[in-house]
Amino acid sequence: MRMKEIELKFNVRIYPSLEELPAYAQKLILLAREAANRAYAPYSGYHVGASVLLENGELITGNNQENAAYPSGLCAERTALFYASSKFPQIAVRTMAISALNGKMLPGEFARPCGSCRQVIAEYEDLSGTPIEIILDGSSAITVVDGIDTLLPFRFKKEDLGKSDG
Repeated sequence: MRMKEIELKFNVRIYPSLEELPAYAQKLILLAREAANRAYAPYSGYHVGASVLLENGELITGNNQENAAYPSGLCAERTALFYASSKFPQIAVRTMAISALNGKMLPGEFARPCGSCRQVIAEYEDLSGTPIEIILDGSSAITVVDGIDTLLPFRFKKEDLGKSDG
């Protein structure tokens, strides 16, 4: 077999300002920013907030929680998703917004979830069978993607474990 090259393509929507977003997305960004302001981040100073819109209309927020004994803390995205799942099991996540503050400043481009958070978002997508719209906050623009595969191509899936649902 000879080397083969493939090209990955995906669509990303970039909004120049908060006001350009649909109303529900603006609300999610504002909730994520509020959550970031409440984050417990005394070691890194990097405050992250996440907000989640569930299919039933419920809104959930979470923020990062650091701990002196790394890696005992938890990211904002996983805090929000785990809480949503524990409070509303079987309810799909429709949209997630992520905001980050380094000191008091938003990142220039956009907030980026870590690899562990990307994998957890993927799991919740798989559970619901529908892509999660992900809104990434930034000071110069807000980036929106439809589904985790844009942020995590070639991701690990339960099928990779060689187990079936039955």
